[in-house]
Amino acid sequence: MLNHQFRLAQRPVGFPTHDTFQHTTEEVREIQDGEILVKIQYISLDPAMRGWMNDAKSYIAPVAIGDVMRADTVGEVIASKNPKFAVGDFVNYSFGVQEYGICDGKGVRKLDTSLAPLPVYLGVLGMAGMTGYFGLLETGALKDGETVVVSGAAGAVGLTVGQIAKIKGCKVIGIAGGAEKCKMVVEEFGFDACIDYKSENIKKALRTHAPDGIDVYFDNVGGTILDDVLTHIRKKARIVICGAISQYNNTTAVQGPSNYLSLLVNNARMEGFVIFDFLKQYAQGLEQMGQWVKEGKIKPQMHIAEGFDSFPETLLMLFEGKNTGKLVLKVA
Repeated sequence: MLNHQFRLAQRPVGFPTHDTFQHTTEEVREIQDGEILVKIQYISLDPAMRGWMNDAKSYIAPVAIGDVMRADTVGEVIASKNPKFAVGDFVNYSFGVQEYGICDGKGVRKLDTSLAPLPVYLGVLGMAGMTGYFGLLETGALKDGETVVVSGAAGAVGLTVGQIAKIKGCKVIGIAGGAEKCKMVVEEFGFDACIDYKSENIKKALRTHAPDGIDVYFDNVGGTILDDVLTHIRKKARIVICGAISQYNNTTAVQGPSNYLSLLVNNARMEGFVIFDFLKQYAQGLEQMGQWVKEGKIKPQMHIAEGFDSFPETLLMLFEGKNTGKLVLKVA
């Protein structure tokens, strides 16, 4: 049985290209005692993958040249020598960009496909959902009824943040690229408003939609949008730094906030986080998100691309703003 893989061939400068990766094939080895063999069905594509390609100090070690590209995955156990897993179990584990994965079962999560379809466990019931959940409620210290702004509002994390904030009775304003995305987040996901950064003046729109200022800003994009929002925060506001997708492929210096003095005059704070900060609370977050999905209060939005060989091109959709909701690659 052959396993097709994408390995990191070189560290990209700017946008990753097809040459960033090497498409390899190897035989699937026999599993040993305690191991499981999983046929991967869906691969999660996330903006963080771009940072993992850099040889730089971060919250997690970079992917080494020649290694299978790191990625979260879901799939089916097709062979097991581990008593905790049976053939036919559906599981979640970070196997990377490949068709088959072998591991000893540690850190593997069994999935209940009667609650939600398998790819949703890479979205609102996976790392994207937990990022939005803990980033907003813990790092953002959200209080009921506050005014929340979220950038990258049509993405996996942004949609999660907006829906949780609405559950908490908040006013929610999204920022997204394009009229179609803005229409979707308002009409389908219940945001109170959405600002199209491609055609609107963000500062002016914020004054219209949040005349009394912003309590929590959940930032997924960085750059000039972060700067614009900082001009409109309230006293004791919380700025949650989740990502900066506008900056990930820069070939020049990263653009930081020039309006940071707004934090001083408003007694506000800006704090970054990564989901690994909340591993001990992960089960609690998953339980709550699962309940909200079951009750229809959280609606998953999946963007499923097909074809394992299309991985390099599909990954670029994240940085070109071509996806809505959680982008996953269907392997076969």
